Amino acid sequence: MRLKTIGVVGAGTAGKSIIRSLAGSGMDVVFCEIDEQKVEDALREISESLDQEIARWGVTANEKRLILSRVKGTTDMRDMAGAQVVIEVTPGDIEEKQLLFESMDNLFPPDTVLVSNSATLCISDVAKRAAHPDRIVGMHFCLPVPRRPIVEIVQGQDTSERSMETVRLLAKILKKTVLEVFEMPGLVTTRIMIPYINEAIHIVMEGLADPEQVDEAIRLGFSLPIGPLAMADQIGLDILLEDMGRLYKAFGTLKYHPCPLLWRMVREGHLGVKTRRGFFLYDENGNRTGCPSPTF
Repeated sequence: MRLKTIGVVGAGTAGKSIIRSLAGSGMDVVFCEIDEQKVEDALREISESLDQEIARWGVTANEKRLILSRVKGTTDMRDMAGAQVVIEVTPGDIEEKQLLFESMDNLFPPDTVLVSNSATLCISDVAKRAAHPDRIVGMHFCLPVPRRPIVEIVQGQDTSERSMETVRLLAKILKKTVLEVFEMPGLVTTRIMIPYINEAIHIVMEGLADPEQVDEAIRLGFSLPIGPLAMADQIGLDILLEDMGRLYKAFGTLKYHPCPLLWRMVREGHLGVKTRRGFFLYDENGNRTGCPSPTF
């Protein structure tokens, strides 16, 4: 099988990162958003992220033009009809996901593989309302997708081996190491990441150290490229809160219970890089500019 065109439903933080990685690996990408403004915003932000890569000597100007030439946006999922794989990267609860996959199952030909990027929902539950659950697979990417060499793949109760082979091929094209995991909310990366970030937020809330100190301690102490709070800002604090809530509901253990400071920051609209303020401050290009004065 040759994978030439991939569809992506949703162009938020994770969606844009997946789109850039797919197009950078030589595939044509058609993504869908809810309105024209979101389509235009996504295309602009992908272009700006490539400019940042050019500044870091990650890609050339010619490579940027080539990548962007492979990306098209739409507000109509029917425009993705020629895709061999369609990847869902949207917010929402299990009912919303089920409705979306039921709609995609009715819209796309039976040989199109449908993928959910969610790490905190069981793929079998997502596929429950679909007429062809055999073509629905879980495929969780870590952010930022172009720089993280791993993808978790999950086979649902009814997922066919053909669908699994298709996503394994997609991972190979993306040059990702595949970790095939059993179906369980959180998979491996998210279940470990959530308590790690949550504890860092508790430390800040308790006044033991400020965000700069916490991240510096972890980066230098464990030779990591990024600290837990900068990672939280990249993910999006609203997405993080949603994931914590799902894992807490699934397992009922306190390690997944969101820190009150996280609740407060999300209520105040400080969501991280995408709002230019989270645990750190950011400019319009997503570069860190400082650390806000504590208000807790």
